[in-house]
Amino acid sequence: MLRLRASLSLGRTVRFTRLPCQPLSFSAVSREAGGEFFSPAQIERAEDEVDVCIVGAGPAGLSAAIRLKQLERDKGNDIRVVVLEKGSEVGAHILSGAVIEPRALNELLPDWQNRPGHPLLQPATSSHMHFLTTNYSFPIPHPPQMGNDGNYIASLSNFTRWLSSIAEEEYGVEIYPGFAGAQLLYSPEEDAIDSWGNKVHSVRGVITNEVGLTRDFRMKSSFEPGMAFRSKVTLLAEGAHGSLSKSAIGKYQLNKGSQPQTYAIGVKEVWRVDPDQYRPGEVIHSVGWPLDAGTYGGGFVYHMHGGLVSLGLVIGLDYKNPWLSPYKELQRLKTHPYFRELLSGKSERVAYGARVLTEGGLQSVPTLHFPGGALIGCSAGFVNIAKIKGTHNAMKSGMLAAEAAYDSVFLKAPKESEEGSPADLSAYNKALRNSWVWSDLHEVRNLRPSFNTPLGLWGGILYSGIDTLLFKGKVPWTFKHTDKTAQQLGGRSLDSLHTEPASMHNKIDYPPPEPGLTTDLLTSVSLTGTNHAEDQPVHLRVDGGGPAGIGGSQGSQSVSSERGQQHLSNIRRHHVQTNVEQYAGLLEHACPAGVYEYVEEDESVRNTEKSEGWDGKRLVINSQNCIHCKLCDVKVPTQDITWMVPEGSGGPKYTIT
Repeated sequence: MLRLRASLSLGRTVRFTRLPCQPLSFSAVSREAGGEFFSPAQIERAEDEVDVCIVGAGPAGLSAAIRLKQLERDKGNDIRVVVLEKGSEVGAHILSGAVIEPRALNELLPDWQNRPGHPLLQPATSSHMHFLTTNYSFPIPHPPQMGNDGNYIASLSNFTRWLSSIAEEEYGVEIYPGFAGAQLLYSPEEDAIDSWGNKVHSVRGVITNEVGLTRDFRMKSSFEPGMAFRSKVTLLAEGAHGSLSKSAIGKYQLNKGSQPQTYAIGVKEVWRVDPDQYRPGEVIHSVGWPLDAGTYGGGFVYHMHGGLVSLGLVIGLDYKNPWLSPYKELQRLKTHPYFRELLSGKSERVAYGARVLTEGGLQSVPTLHFPGGALIGCSAGFVNIAKIKGTHNAMKSGMLAAEAAYDSVFLKAPKESEEGSPADLSAYNKALRNSWVWSDLHEVRNLRPSFNTPLGLWGGILYSGIDTLLFKGKVPWTFKHTDKTAQQLGGRSLDSLHTEPASMHNKIDYPPPEPGLTTDLLTSVSLTGTNHAEDQPVHLRVDGGGPAGIGGSQGSQSVSSERGQQHLSNIRRHHVQTNVEQYAGLLEHACPAGVYEYVEEDESVRNTEKSEGWDGKRLVINSQNCIHCKLCDVKVPTQDITWMVPEGSGGPKYTIT
């Protein structure tokens, strides 16, 4: 087994254990050519003991890992730190603008500018804000928080790749690309008290995803069960809307009393522009066209190092019109005279990508710790939406969590704590609220929700201007995203509730592709390098269908049983009826990778028990196209799509995004 060999090659002792699983009801299990049906309860997993397991090799996870090893050097106590990364390599799933504020980096690695190979080669030289109409661009003042003196324009994918090399080569952090964290490993007994006084099971590590299953959950000859990494501390650094983070937030009610998280979708391209159009270090942000006055969002253009320009569009996922396509809005943006000129001459598009980002800000930050671990980075949501930056806050949160973990777990003498008690990282929660991360978010806490007033775009611009220029956040009020708490939404995303029926909106007439400037969606997806094994369980589950233990799904019906198949067919039929009849098949327009289609159902299946469609339409999920943006999980009105991790190494292969 490849995963077992990886551990043995490092001289690690690996145990095999049959881990407890949730009970399942299996029936009619057959042994066909595809292999025996997968039963989680009968699988023995390889186990590895680590001190700290970090899920996600992004800025937050890598900063936490480096800080832990720095504390090890300064204070003693050997610590084994493992970072699990679902991408095929570090940086493969990292996408951002990005203009990086180096505040946290200066604290983590004060000498970073003297290190060979660092990717922060292009300082930001100027910052401008524009209001766009269909044919014109008008300069407008930008908030002081959007100033970029001392910041750098870079590929965040390259930045994390460089940071990982420091973590591995200088500090001995173990980083395992291709290992997708699929389930949290809980203690067998209720051994902890959560933040609300409830007795609960603590987190004791992570189980990675199974590899070598067919689409219908049968074991191939290449099958490998997921590996269990038992850890004293588990840090979740998955980025916005991570699947394990969702699980932890739900289980431990971490969002109890906080505002619901809100999201945006960022869609971007990287171009190598004509030398006559290249202005190194220039930063441009725009509002207005092509979005209407009721849709929050804006464009960006960052002139990177080496003649590259990063450009894109960010759209709040609380948009109302289900006909809206974020991808096509970006293509339409490029038809503006400003972009036509920028991308004229010898310009060439070299990359494309999309990812959701958190917009909720201070109001939506949940309780950060849980028994045995904590949320760090965008798993908790630390993006400063006024700055349109979050890397600095993500890194600092990882550093603070590392310090709390070290002090709580690795400095204690054996007699000071009961052996085997779960890690308590409540000090991290307090430290972050006393840090500059909290101040950074507090100052701009009212800007994003101000756009949800009846005045819409104009009201938000007016309030934001007054608040940022005069009050600087020092007002006695804090706006809410909604009158309800996250708990009161019952697991539904706030953004999905903003979607209105298609009958209330006109279909958007997008222009056809223009060669050399705009392209169709699948041509763009080809630039992401996305790849998934074709015959594997679909990781985009309608209502979480599938055996428990596969990708963390909690389905109770065996997909091999006739009853289970009928149950899933009914769920999919309801999905199609609601989304097609009321919302014009929103996912077909919204997904920036062409994953979802509502196609004609075969006439031989219609009106039979085998039908999964409605009114002649059925849902097709092209999961091999998925670029892991998470939009579907957040935005679908029926809230019945669950994004789970696919087999490790699947997904996009970003390099300069």
